[in-house]
Amino acid sequence: MEDGGALPKEFTSDGESATLPLDWSGVPAGTKSFALIMHHQAPDQTKWYWILHDIPAEVTSLPKNVKDVGTLGNNSVNGRTEYAPPRSKGPGAKTYIYTLYALSAPPQITVPPERVNRDVLLAAMKDKTLVTAELSVTYT
Repeated sequence: MEDGGALPKEFTSDGESATLPLDWSGVPAGTKSFALIMHHQAPDQTKWYWILHDIPAEVTSLPKNVKDVGTLGNNSVNGRTEYAPPRSKGPGAKTYIYTLYALSAPPQITVPPERVNRDVLLAAMKDKTLVTAELSVTYT
């Protein structure tokens, strides 16, 4: 996928509802953990579809339908600790942003996974983020 490209149907609820395979390089020195958030900025709110944290520092890719890597947080679609694939709802293309965070220490989270939303994870990563990388994709 290229930044700004169209998200293939298989990674949406109109297709297989699969998670997008991702890989990265250029990891900064001192990285102890990674976290990933997939979100969409709606006109009136931020929606998140995938939260994955505590990804080990030696991991530099996530396969399609990743399992057993990191810890899932919840999503704003149904509140479950799982990937919530985008769905074509409403007119026009929507932009979805995958943000990978390289962290100097794993986030210290004291709530159960089902309560780890985007705000909780962002707060837990404050002052631990070494660098971020983003991939923006669109889906209609």
